[in-house]
Amino acid sequence: MMACRARSPRGSGEQLRGEIIDAAAVLLEEHDNVDAVSIRAVADAVGVSPPAIYLHFTHKNALLDAVCGRYFDHLDEAMADAEAGKSHPLDRMLALGRAYVRFAIDHPAAYRFAFGHTGGEGTPVVDEALRTAAFRRLADGVGGLVEIGWYPNPAPAADSHAHTLRMALELWTVAHGAASLMIAKPDLPWGDDLQVAESVMRASCLGGSVMSLIGDNAPGADVERFVAGLPPTPQ
Repeated sequence: MMACRARSPRGSGEQLRGEIIDAAAVLLEEHDNVDAVSIRAVADAVGVSPPAIYLHFTHKNALLDAVCGRYFDHLDEAMADAEAGKSHPLDRMLALGRAYVRFAIDHPAAYRFAFGHTGGEGTPVVDEALRTAAFRRLADGVGGLVEIGWYPNPAPAADSHAHTLRMALELWTVAHGAASLMIAKPDLPWGDDLQVAESVMRASCLGGSVMSLIGDNAPGADVERFVAGLPPTPQ
């Protein structure tokens, strides 16, 4: 039976809305199944009647959208904490990547759901992540690597923005891939404390710097000569 909840004081609607979202997120994590996040189950968890849920969310998909938004908010908070105090852009980027992966494997059900959920209007909710603070942190991190000359800074400004976005997407791809594989195949030898994940993220950051020097499509022979400290093969 649902536990009775005392009548909320006037003006506490926003607090109740937050409790509803949190309860839905807990149900998702506990059951790893979106079907467990029913309006009635959420109402029981919060201690209100189902109609009280509908005062804040017109349908289940609206509530699930809010759960995704809350996930990305918490992810951003974790990334902000991770990069605090890191002065070098590379250290910042690695800290951001580690925080991203760690948060994903600590919340696997929410992570899978957030990247697979389609919003109520048919727009993938993950597309909104491109405009969240978490993604902007990755883009800002790329900007830091541009400022120290590791990555090129093309002109005009519009090209620079597109380049930063592309590099941020590349690094996001690496972090997302590492997180997804670690969640799907936890028994593989991933090493201690995200060892493999950090290695591939570091390789991506450093590889981007090398590619800016020798070109995105440099042949193997030119890469070999670059590593040996020799000029590219004359054309």
